[in-house]
Formats: sequence, C-alpha cells, structure tokens
Amino acid sequence: MNGPAETKAYLLGIDVGTSSLKVCALDEDGHQAATAQRPYRIFAPHPGWMQIDFEDLWNAVLACLQELKGGRGIDLGCVRGLGLSTLCPAISAVSADGEVLAGPIPYNDRRSTAQAEEILRKAGREKLFEVTANGSMAGSFSGSSLLWMCENEPKAYEKARWFVHLNSLLALRMTGVCAADPTNASYSNLYDTAGQSGWSEELCDLLEVDRAKLPPVIGSFDVCGSLIRRDLTDLGIPRGTPVVIGAGDTPCAAFAAGVLKAGDACESAGTTDVLTVCVDRPLFDGRFINRCYVAPGTWIYQGSVSFAGASNAWFANEFYGAESGTLERANREASGAKPGCGGVVFLPYMRGERSPVWDPNARGVFYGLSLDTTRADMSRAVLESAGYGLRQFLEIAEGLTGRRIDRLISIGGGAKSEVWAQIKADITGREIAVPDADNFAAAGAALLAGVGCGMFDGLKEAAGRTAAAPSRVFTPDGSCEETYRQRYETYRRLYPALKDLFASNAAHS
Repeated sequence: MNGPAETKAYLLGIDVGTSSLKVCALDEDGHQAATAQRPYRIFAPHPGWMQIDFEDLWNAVLACLQELKGGRGIDLGCVRGLGLSTLCPAISAVSADGEVLAGPIPYNDRRSTAQAEEILRKAGREKLFEVTANGSMAGSFSGSSLLWMCENEPKAYEKARWFVHLNSLLALRMTGVCAADPTNASYSNLYDTAGQSGWSEELCDLLEVDRAKLPPVIGSFDVCGSLIRRDLTDLGIPRGTPVVIGAGDTPCAAFAAGVLKAGDACESAGTTDVLTVCVDRPLFDGRFINRCYVAPGTWIYQGSVSFAGASNAWFANEFYGAESGTLERANREASGAKPGCGGVVFLPYMRGERSPVWDPNARGVFYGLSLDTTRADMSRAVLESAGYGLRQFLEIAEGLTGRRIDRLISIGGGAKSEVWAQIKADITGREIAVPDADNFAAAGAALLAGVGCGMFDGLKEAAGRTAAAPSRVFTPDGSCEETYRQRYETYRRLYPALKDLFASNAAHS
C-alpha cells in the first residue's frame, strides 16, 4: 500500500530591482524552482527627481505570484516563508495603517542636495562617519530625502507614523507590522553602523529627526510578522506565513553567492556594478559604501560603479539603435576592439557617483578620442570602465584588510557577458567565476526566509545554496597587462582633473 504523497515546501523571495521586480520560489534544498519577473513604474516628476509608483510595484508582486501559480506550477499553499530584497535606499513616509504619504524616493534621486549638505553641517563629517561609517549624498543615503520630506511636505511628515525603506514598506503591507533591517538602516545617516547598536540618538537629535518615527531594527533573517494581506492569501499563500524582513538587494545577492565570513567577496554586475567584501572588524574607509551585513558581527565594504550596466545599455541604445538585440551586438563588436581601445578611456559617472568620489555633479566622459577611434573602441571603453572601477575598489579593500582577493564570484545580468567578464579578469588580474544560477538577490531573500522560518539551521547552512559550482572561470590574460596598467592610471586621474569643471558646469546649468 502506498503511503501519503510527500508535500513540497517552498520559500519565496521578492526582489525589487531598479526597474523590475522578481519573485523566486526555492524548494527545500534551496534550488530555484521557478521565477517570475515584471516591470514597475519609476518616474521623474521633475528634472533630477526619481520616484517609485508603489501601487504599480505592488501590482507587479501580485502578477508575479499569479504567474508562479498559474504558469510555473508552484503550489502557493506550500509556501513556508517569504523574504524581501530591495534596492536601497528608497524611503517613504507612511501612516500607521501603511498608507504611503510621500515617496518612495530611491537612491538615484537628487532633489535633496541641500539637505545632504545640511546633514554634514549639523552632524559634522567626522561624527557622521564615526557613527554611520558613511558620509551624506542626496538620495544615496535616505537621511537627506527624509529631511527633504520634512521641509517640503510638512503635512506628510506630521501625519507619518513611520519612515521606512522599501522592504519595510512591503513587510508592513503584508503583515501590519513595521520593522527595519541593519543593511538598509546603514544607508539612513541615522544608524549606528559601527557599533550595530540601533538608531543613533545623538544623530537623530542633531538632525532633529523624531526617533519614534523610525521602526525597530531586527536581524535580516528575523520574522517581521505573519502574513495577513488578503490579496496574497487569496492567491493561496497561507495566512500566517512568516515574513522575514530580508535586506538590501546586494547583501541578499552576496549571501546567495556564499559570502558569509571575513574575506569572502563577490561582484554583482547589473545596472550598477558592485564589489562586496565581507569583514569582521568595523574598520571603514570613506571611499566605500559601508554597511552592516546579514550575519551579526560582520560588515561589508561596497564599491559601486553606479552606472556601469546603465552606461552599457545607454551606449548600445544610442549608437546601435533601440531595437531588440542591440546590447548583444554592441558587446560582440566590443570584443573585436583591441584592449585599451586605442587610448580611449570612459568615465562612467553618468548621473553623479557614489563611491569612491561622492560627487553628484560628476558626469560621464570619453577621453582620448581621435579620428582613428571606432564605434567598437568606444563600446569596449564603456565595458573596460567597469573593470577599472573594480580594480580601484579591490586595491582599496586589500589595503585596508591586508588580504589579497584572488578570485571573485560574478553574479547578475552583466555576468552573462563573456567578453565583459574576460575584460574584468584582464584588468584586475583576478579570476572571475560565474555560477550557473541566476536571480541571486531574490534567492538570497528566500534563503533568509528559510533561516527565519526554521527550514535551515542557521545562516551557515543557507548561505550559497543556490550558487552551483561555477560553469565558467575567466583567468587573466597577461598579454595586455601593461596596456591596462597605463589606461587604469588614466582612469584614476580623470576625475580629480575634472572635479572643479564638473562643479562649475553644475553651478551654471
């Protein structure tokens, strides 16, 4: 006589990226069973502003879940936990019942330049860095956007019960409970990143922020609350399913790639190209974005070439046409250009830059053009710029830790380009390993949910479960080492040479 059929169990990870949203279902072993993706609306109400349409984003969540259920064969009734991964920061003012009063304002919004300067003036650069391990830049840290809302939307500020980042907003809508996680809180200008001890009373007082409007901070793998949202339970997800607060998208992706202890590192190649290095001492450098990590007692250095992938897409669209397949065509053509691009170097600061220069006025530059320059040279120069940025961050990290990083796991959409991976290996002199798996941020959120709901026995058991053995390893080709050394020096010197010109141009634009 046959026994009862074995019941499957799934973990869901929701990842909100810069332009689209993914929902990933993992099975009990941490393998990706299915993924769905939808775009959502992010718009510019004024020049320099960016804003997320949260209701459109929420509808994208519902559409992805419906696809998993109807088109991917996932029984949502077997979901045991749900975790959240989001772009960071993106701050909103919300009422006690979760109504969005202002925002969400994402990291690439520049409306709060005056407020970022106000934070530096009131808190002092040294004190701000001592506590938060970061500086202040419009949008890139949510404190400036919070102060902007306070000064420009006073009714929303007064009515607000909470100021929350995007994963907290999603969790609040799902559970009715408000909480924050350390990786997101680290990007607020208000959190004790160095001590990992919660919101800084001193900074809140200096910046005149009501600390009671900031949600309690829990661990990235902690359960925020139980699912009560009707439109989710109507799709079949059991009422009471644990919702884990999760983390920022890059920490989630790094966790899924196996980054857990000091010395582990990965590169996430997407719209932004980010180097993530895990450390176990609060030793920080202002050229990095510094934040708490998902594992208690650890931090991560993040070097961010903010518009690496965006620059690649921009160049392909503008110089090859906007039809489908132009990005692949541009990359193929770039592979035929000589390393070093005949002297052309691209500075990818297309809409300002965070690390390592922290300058909202910086802009993109093609340097070294001549009548011999081809479109292929320019296309390759855009790809090489991410390699130079990655090399710069590796040198800073190794100088701080005293430990060489010989190998990087490369994840994200940009990792699919073999020519780009080889360029990065050649420029950095490191092996670049690309796993078979994809959707690392969503998978990382689901893995954190697995820890929170007890499916996995701790972070160590969960970390890296979706990262299969790398199928492709790109090793440095030493034949172009000297060419890249010279071009890298040009890249490093370009921004300092142009800094004052960027500022002057911004003042007169």
